[in-house]
Amino acid sequence: MDRIDVVVPTWNAWPLLQRCLATLDRQTVPKRIVVVDNASTDGTAELLAERHPDVALVRMTANRGFAVAVNAGIAAGSAPVVVLVNNDVECDPDFLERLVAPLETDSSIGAVAGLLLTPGRTTVDSFGLELDRTLAAYARYYRAPFPAARLDSRHLAGPSGAAAAYRRSALADVGGFDEALFAYLEDADLALRLRDMGWRCAGAPDAIGVHLGSASFGRRSDWQVETAAASRAYLLRKYGVLRFGVAVAAWTLAAELAVVAADLVLARRLAATRGRVRGWRRGRGASATVPVAAVNPELGFRASLDRRRAAITA
Repeated sequence: MDRIDVVVPTWNAWPLLQRCLATLDRQTVPKRIVVVDNASTDGTAELLAERHPDVALVRMTANRGFAVAVNAGIAAGSAPVVVLVNNDVECDPDFLERLVAPLETDSSIGAVAGLLLTPGRTTVDSFGLELDRTLAAYARYYRAPFPAARLDSRHLAGPSGAAAAYRRSALADVGGFDEALFAYLEDADLALRLRDMGWRCAGAPDAIGVHLGSASFGRRSDWQVETAAASRAYLLRKYGVLRFGVAVAAWTLAAELAVVAADLVLARRLAATRGRVRGWRRGRGASATVPVAAVNPELGFRASLDRRRAAITA
């Protein structure tokens, strides 16, 4: 692509951001980097201006979350392709070149998923997202050995927001990210709406980055659990998952009750409960359609529980 806008949201994570930007500086294709600072208090804005004067800065007056920040970063550019990179991702030199390639060859593709590895580059962190029938989102090929695993794009719902390319016209079609989601599942929600508008998603297994994973917020902190729970309940209500039929409703309720019970008994906290109540209330009046092609029909109840357990115990 002639022009690429790379949007990097950040909040109080200057060391991570600095490492991420160093890898973006070494990319093999031209790009414009936009950092959206979500009201950091660690001097991010000042350090960025001093050490990376060529990087555009969008400075938020308060921490309003991922979706608001990314939408602001997207609006600050005009390139036909928008790439999202988390501040805790370190990109290979040809990451951007490989990631945008599918958009050049097929005009029906609106989004591309990159491949994220865990530190050490021996296992997969994610190769996009897949959804079960309750719209629970999972990282595809999570913990698969690298490079031994054979990666494909079957049942790829959309890219992870940590390493994604989007056609700007596709984002305009759906109105960008849903700003009712503060953090988590914004990428899954966007993937559903893009697919519903007829846009396809492709995978780029040779577009590789290393994802430190939850380095910005802290792994399984109370804040993380409550925020993720709010996003989950919001999507359940927005897409009317409990109206999908008795089997899906029972599956959904059983899975959600299991998560809430585990948080209460094992972690001795109400974060998962508080978040779900808050998210359900926020979802009142929201409405969207689930495209059948976005759901992995092979991801059944037992497989979904196994993936939730793997994610929680990682």
